[in-house]
Amino acid sequence: MLARILPIALFSLVAVATFSLHAPGATAQERDDGWRAPGQSGASSSSAGAAPAPESASPAPQEKPLERVGNGSQPAPISRVTKGSGTLPNDHGQVWREYDISPYTLRVTTTNRPEQAIVDWILRETGYEAWHSEPLGMLSATQRILRVYHTPEMQAIVAESVDRFVNSQAATHAFGLRIVTLESPNWRAKAMRLMTPVQVQSPGVQGWLLAKEDAALLMAELSRRTDYREHSSPHLLVNNGQSTIVSSMRPRTYVKGILHRQDVWPGYEPEMGQIEEGFTLQFNPLLSLDGRSVDAVIKLQLNQLEKMVPVTLEVPTPIAPRQRTQIDVPQMTARNLHERFRWPVDKVLLLSMGVVATPGPARPSLIDALPLPDSPPRADALLFVESKGDVLPPGAPAATASRPSTNYSGRY
Repeated sequence: MLARILPIALFSLVAVATFSLHAPGATAQERDDGWRAPGQSGASSSSAGAAPAPESASPAPQEKPLERVGNGSQPAPISRVTKGSGTLPNDHGQVWREYDISPYTLRVTTTNRPEQAIVDWILRETGYEAWHSEPLGMLSATQRILRVYHTPEMQAIVAESVDRFVNSQAATHAFGLRIVTLESPNWRAKAMRLMTPVQVQSPGVQGWLLAKEDAALLMAELSRRTDYREHSSPHLLVNNGQSTIVSSMRPRTYVKGILHRQDVWPGYEPEMGQIEEGFTLQFNPLLSLDGRSVDAVIKLQLNQLEKMVPVTLEVPTPIAPRQRTQIDVPQMTARNLHERFRWPVDKVLLLSMGVVATPGPARPSLIDALPLPDSPPRADALLFVESKGDVLPPGAPAATASRPSTNYSGRY
C-alpha cells in the first residue's frame, strides 16, 4: 500500500512546483532561478556565459503582412503583401538616371504625349522583358523628364536612344512615303538589275534598295502603266522620330444575325455587322546619330472582303410557321507586315507585299458592266520609303510632326 501512495504523492509535489514556477505572478528571474541547478546563483550563471540582454531589450518585431479586405462583392485576396524594405534593390548595380527630353517633346505639337515615342523605341531596343524581370528596372516618362532605373549597361542603350531623338541636327529631317499598286508583277523584269535585295522576315514580302536616281526612273516608268494606281499623297512627309498613320479603310455593313422580337413584325429584326476593308500603314523612322543610316518600324495591314457567303435561317412564327431569312458570313483575306528595317539614307527602300488584295476599290471599266463572274481584285502592292533630308533651311524653326493619322478614304 505504501508503495502505491508514494509515487502519486511525489508526482503531485513536482506538478505543484512546476505550476509555481510558471504562474502568471512569477517574475522572469524567479522562473530562471527555479530552473537553475542547486547551488548556482544568478550572478555566477551569467558570468559563465554571454552577458544577458538588458531588461528593456525586446525581440525585433517581425514584418506583418498588410491586411486587404474585399469590396463586398469580391472576396479578400489571399496573396501575402508587405511594405518591403522601403529602398530599391540594387543587387545588380542598378543606378538612377534622369534624361532631359524637352528638346524633342517641345517641337512636337501634333500629339498630346510625344514622350511615348521615346518610350516605345527604348522598349524596341531593350526588349519588353528587360523591364519586367530580374534585375529590377523602372522606366517612366513625362513631357520633360525620362526616369530610368537599371544597370549601367542598360543605361548606355537608353542614353543612345534619347540622343537620337533630342539631336538638333536631325530635327528637320523628313522621310517620304508612296504607296502604289500594279495589277501585274511583271515590272520586276526591267527593274531587277537596278535593285539590291534585302532580307525580310515576313512570308511573301520582298525588299530591295535602290539609288535615288534609279528609284526616280523606276517611279516614272511605273506611272506610265495603265494598271498603275497611287494610294497616298506623293508629298507625304514624316519627320524624324515621329510616327504617322496612312489609312484607306472603308466600312462594309452586312447582316450577321437575327434578334428574336415578338413585338415587331415579322417576329425578328436583323442584327447588323460592320467590317473595315482597305489598308493601314504605320511608319516610325529614327535617324542614327551620325546621320548616315535610318531605322524604321513599318506596320502594314491589308484587309479585303472577297465575298459574302449566304446562310438561310428558319424563323418560324405562329402566323408564318415556314418563315425564312438570310444572313451573310464574310469571306476575307488579310496580309500583315510588322518589321524593323535599317538602310543608308542615300538609298530608297522598296517593299513589295506580293499579289494581294487591292487596298482600294477597283478602277471602273467597261468590263464591269458585262454579266461575268466577279472576283475580288488583286494587285502587287509597293511601298517606297525615301529620306528627304532637311526640309527647312538652316536657321529656320524646326518643322512640327506631320499629322499622326492621314485618311484617304473616298479619294479614289
